[in-house]
Amino acid sequence: MEAAGYRLVRLRLMGGKRKTLQIMAERPDGGMDVEDCATLSRTLSEVLEAADPLAEEYVLEVSSPGIDRPLTAADDFARFAGHEARVELKTGVDGRRRFKGVLLGLDGTDILMDVAVEGETRRVRFAFTDLAEAKLVLTDRLIQESLKAKESKGAQAPH
Repeated sequence: MEAAGYRLVRLRLMGGKRKTLQIMAERPDGGMDVEDCATLSRTLSEVLEAADPLAEEYVLEVSSPGIDRPLTAADDFARFAGHEARVELKTGVDGRRRFKGVLLGLDGTDILMDVAVEGETRRVRFAFTDLAEAKLVLTDRLIQESLKAKESKGAQAPH
């Protein structure tokens, strides 16, 4: 995947009888369009057919992470600081495992968030290793930033 110029965001094997190998990826600039998905799908299909890593049949699904993307790498939390996210932890903080709030970034390997607790904003800190699942919340601000980034890349593309 890296040799083809993409970064793995998430890899999941899902399903019962008919399995789906879901691969979410993005270019180094964070973008991923339909052409990228098709190119990466063809490249990965060749590699997977040759290596045959799964004994059972499966469908390969290559996609972009989307605007309200999963946060899977520690640097995602720094990259998307200032945006809202939903986070689920393995063990929890003060008896809570689920949080929704504003990402503040990283402090070493700890993730910092401001969350609303009983009407007050509270700073929460947890280790990246305690993360079970995290994803951005679709907000107007996130949509606007995504559109601006696309416009900027479109303006930079050769005509």
